Amino acid sequence: MSFRAMRALAVPTLAALVLVGCGGAGTSASGDPPVLAAEQVFVDDPVVVPDAAGTSAVLRVTTELDMACAVVFGRDESLGGGIATDADMGGGAHTDHQAVMSGLQPDTEYFYRVQGSGSDGSLYRSGLRSFRTPPADDPEAPGRNAAVGAQVVDVSSEFSDDFRADAAVDGDLATEWSSAGDGDDASITLDLGRPVHVVGVALRSRSMSDGSSVVETFTVTVDGGRTYGPFDAGTASVVNEVEFTGQILRIDAERTSGGNTGAAEIEVIALDDE
Repeated sequence: MSFRAMRALAVPTLAALVLVGCGGAGTSASGDPPVLAAEQVFVDDPVVVPDAAGTSAVLRVTTELDMACAVVFGRDESLGGGIATDADMGGGAHTDHQAVMSGLQPDTEYFYRVQGSGSDGSLYRSGLRSFRTPPADDPEAPGRNAAVGAQVVDVSSEFSDDFRADAAVDGDLATEWSSAGDGDDASITLDLGRPVHVVGVALRSRSMSDGSSVVETFTVTVDGGRTYGPFDAGTASVVNEVEFTGQILRIDAERTSGGNTGAAEIEVIALDDE
């Protein structure tokens, strides 16, 4: 069974465990463990970073003890929108958590709770929190993302079918490309379909809970000729300004934290032809 499949099976089980006795601390008559306030093990408040398109958001939080975490979210306080877990194919309990909430609507308020089980055997559940996604037609957006749907013509390696290269250009932060241990040697080559006028590039890196697999900087080689960069990357979307016209883009990891490096999403911001 794939890592992604195992995570999908684990989510409802974790959610069901945490929701039992969710009214507060204390042991139920059935002997279930107490549900404690998750805030007491947060190092800092959770941070939610919505995607510029308003269709997904990444929740980041660090806990004082190893935990298996989930985020339950929705458009009202009933939280019926879905459940998101860490995008860490290693699974298991850890302290640095990143969960991608996908399938969101732009310009919409969402409510969420962080919940999970700790290495101390306790169940944890946060108070109700909220965030708002940005409008889809943000007037400050510099252009369209020409990378979405681009053809992957070459890749250094793929960890598995669940972490294939085209997941880096599918417009979905809940999927990701992972190399098979390429570290600084990870690369991916995209065919945009036609020459486009590019004004910005971004690589939102995947990461593991142990701090590995993060692409920190990258370069872009255009049509087999000039190389641009290095540019800043990382687990947040950082759009780097650049200007060139090209169709075939080779993207190389330049500095990484090693391991199964790759990308949750690559953005090529292009201006449409006049």
